[in-house]
Parts: sequence; structure tokens; C-alpha cells
Amino acid sequence: IVSSSPSRKTAMMRKPMLLFGTSGVAFVIFLFIYQLENLRDRRGTMHNWLWLFKYRKSLNLCQPAAVFRSFSVFVVVERILKLHEPRKALLRETCLKNKMYSEGKENWEDMPVHELDFLVVDDNHGIIYCFVPKVACTNWKRVMVALHKNSTGPYEDPLSIPPESVHDNEVLAFLSDFPKPERIVRSCLSIHYTKFLFVRNPFVRLISAFRDKFQKRNNLFYRSTSRHILKKYGNISDPPASVDEAFDSGLHVSFSNFIQFLVDPEMEKDEPFEPHWKQMHRLCHPCLIDYDFIGHQETLQMDVEHLLTILNLENDITFPTSPENISAQDDLSNWFGVLPLEDRRKLYKIYEPDFELFGYPKPEELLQD
Repeated sequence: IVSSSPSRKTAMMRKPMLLFGTSGVAFVIFLFIYQLENLRDRRGTMHNWLWLFKYRKSLNLCQPAAVFRSFSVFVVVERILKLHEPRKALLRETCLKNKMYSEGKENWEDMPVHELDFLVVDDNHGIIYCFVPKVACTNWKRVMVALHKNSTGPYEDPLSIPPESVHDNEVLAFLSDFPKPERIVRSCLSIHYTKFLFVRNPFVRLISAFRDKFQKRNNLFYRSTSRHILKKYGNISDPPASVDEAFDSGLHVSFSNFIQFLVDPEMEKDEPFEPHWKQMHRLCHPCLIDYDFIGHQETLQMDVEHLLTILNLENDITFPTSPENISAQDDLSNWFGVLPLEDRRKLYKIYEPDFELFGYPKPEELLQD
């Protein structure tokens, strides 16, 4: 009996592997076609063509391991779509029903340059991020700084980046920094960018802003804002000159004073809202900019994981966590229930667009007798 030659055995072993590889490739191609055909009817669903483009390096269809990786990508994408598409659909529907939320403009090219100050641009990674103060803003800026410092990785640990440094406008690039022709180019080529923002319950955001700006010793903020509030709404004719003097004497801006300040119609006329309590839609213009991803502070960790997957960075960078990120939502009635009903209703009207656009329920219990 003549045994088979080694080359023949190798050839026989290759046949099943070749069959497996061919089947795998065919399966992934089928998934591609199915997914793309399926997504053609889902206009605006997070730029799925861009997702496939971003994953092009991962989709090595000649390797079985890559075939399974490709399949897992589709599974993740589909799961993310199901969760996040309703947020975008609600936003589109609300924008169509309420033209005033578009601020009388047709697109983001019509906006004054200063209204683009909150859009961080990273051309190397194809990212445009609109930051909203008091919505994981510092930690997302840390991530953007880490990406900005190195276009391909390995990336610096965002947690090692000092929080105060990321608020220096010289560190990052903003859409408002670019000349108008370059802004228009980015608008026309926006499909090549993943555009995202994170939002939170508008009233909870106000609580966070109050704690940060009025319950901490911030002398610059005290002089620019707190003294005025104490004088006009706290009936303090001559507030202390410094925050230390005020705190040491037991003088603080109360939450009630803060709300009086916000609902005073003269306040907005004299000076526009400070970014920490400016309405989210006025910071990020979601009816003019087609965001691919809308994250919520209330589901921050899950949304971060999903977004890093979309950006193909899930294995390359770690999002910092903080007590603010993982704390439970405050009981709104403890804060707002003690305010006069008229002030609560006025406050809701100011932030009503944010509630409606981003799917937060109207706090009926706070708006009724």
C-alpha cells in the first residue's frame, strides 16, 4: 500500500479550509448586501455607510477570524441602531413640527461663527463633538485631547489629562476656528464625520450647574455672577467683595435665587445665558446639524461603549468615569417643589425645547398646583 504523499494530504486538508473560507466570505458579503439594502430605507440612521467605511480595516474577508469579527460588527451595529434610532427620529419629528427650533436658519452654514464655538473638530479621526457643559463635558474633552495629540495611537490615558487643561481653547480645534470656506467644506463632507453630542434632563443639569458654580469657592464666578444675584434676588445691598468673605459669613446664592435669576426676562436681554445653563439646543443646534449619535447622561456608560464602537476606538481608549457620571438622578421635587409655581412654569417654558427635542418627559408634577 502506497501512502499518500505529504503534498496530497496537505491539499486534501486545504479543501475544507478553502470551503470554510469561501463560505465565510460569501456569508459576510451576503450580510453586507442585506445590511446595505436594509439601511437604504432608513434615511438618517447614523450614517451606516460611514460605519462600514470605518470598519474597512477590520473586515479582512480572507481570514476566518475576521469573518466572525465582521459578523460581530453587524450585530453590534444593529443593536445600537435599535436603541438610538428612536432618539434621532424623535429629534427629526420635533424639528419638523417646531420650525422655531431651527432659529430661522436653513442649515449650519447660516449660523454666525460664534454659535459654532461648542463644536470640537478632529479631522484625523473624522469626529465633530458638540460639548454641553454639565453633561460629561470634561471627560469627553479629555478623550478629544488624547485623540488630538496622536492621530493613530497608542493614545494617552484621558484620565491622566488634568481637567482644568481641557478647557483651554488653545488645546482643541473648534469649527468656529476655521474660515468660512473650510466650514462649508466640512458641512458638505459631513458624511465623513461622526457628529455626536450628549444631553441630560434639563432640570437635573440645572442642579448640577448650581452645585458647581454656586456651592464651590470660585472667586471669578462669584464676582461676575454671584454678587449680582445676591444683590438683586437675595436682598443683600452690599455683598462681600470676595467669595471667601461671602462663604465665611454664611452668604450663599440659594437655589431659589438662582431660578429667579434664570426666569427674569431682563436677564437674557442684558446678557445671554452662561453656557452652564444655556439651553442645550442653543449650544448644539440639533435642528440644523444632523447628529449621528445622541448620548444621554442617564445611560452614559452604555452610550459611551456604543459610541467608541462606532468610532472604532473601543479597544484603544478608555472613557474616564467620575461620581457625576454614575450618580443617580436627583429627586427633582426636593429641589424644585419648594419654588413658587409661577417660577416653575416659567422655567419649564425656557427649557421646554430641550425636554421635547431630546425625549425627556414633561415634569407634570412640578407644573401643577
